Amino acid sequence: MKHLLKLQDLSEQEIYQILNTADQLKYELKHGIAHPKLKGKTLAMIFSKSSTRTRVSFETGMFQLGGQALFLSSRDIQLGRGEPIEDTARVLSRYVDGIMIRTFRQSDVEDLARYGTIPVINGLTDYCHPCQVLADLMTIREHKGSLKNLKMTFVGDGNNMANSLIVGAVKVGMKITVCCPEGYYPDAQIVEYGKQSGLLEITSDPVSGAKDADVVYTDVWASMGQEEEAEIRKQAFKGFCVDDAVMQAAKKDAMVLHCLPAHRGEEITADVLEAHAQEIFDQAENRLHAQKAVMVLTMA
Repeated sequence: MKHLLKLQDLSEQEIYQILNTADQLKYELKHGIAHPKLKGKTLAMIFSKSSTRTRVSFETGMFQLGGQALFLSSRDIQLGRGEPIEDTARVLSRYVDGIMIRTFRQSDVEDLARYGTIPVINGLTDYCHPCQVLADLMTIREHKGSLKNLKMTFVGDGNNMANSLIVGAVKVGMKITVCCPEGYYPDAQIVEYGKQSGLLEITSDPVSGAKDADVVYTDVWASMGQEEEAEIRKQAFKGFCVDDAVMQAAKKDAMVLHCLPAHRGEEITADVLEAHAQEIFDQAENRLHAQKAVMVLTMA
């Protein structure tokens, strides 16, 4: 695996290789076993969008792997002053051993990989969030024992999370139901991909969509960069909340996931979040382990 640009690029075997490596690295960390697999290596972290979990998990992960990470905001590098992405890719390829980028356009991630000569990891774009979904799959497998034939229900916006969850679920043989209002559907090509597999259903009724779900997943209604739409979205997403009614439709032992940050009282009630806090914060922790696995498999 040379890059992690989007989950569509990975085979089922490669996804499981990442998950198995993440499990091993997590075990070693918990048992005090050092794993300096990236000793002497440097990761450039480009942030056009700020983040708590992405920055801390990648930076900590590189430290635990024996390397170092450089935080680069758009104010720190010439990319923010108009330098073309292709020139940035070629310059950074001469200095560092890998690039993680969290940005708006998927094309920026693809161009970094096209023009650079080092691994590129997608830390999030408006199109997809592969690192998060790898951590999600890791968490589901930890709690449920396996992935195949489970049902996941996603309630909320058909955003980058919904796009990546559809692809990730289909790749590992999970059924997925996406519950969102009309006009807020996931990417059309990803919907077509999911429906061709026979594993995707889209509905505008969260309660019926959650029927017999093993996993209930939600995300904020307005993502970063959509703040000006927040009030419009509050109206559009009324009723698209993971609450007691949704959870009663799901299986009794259903787990709840949220990629965070959470807006209690909007996409999820405080009671449901707190009842499933262990799962949700296991999920947040697993960003560290899943991303360490991606870095090892691309950069070691």
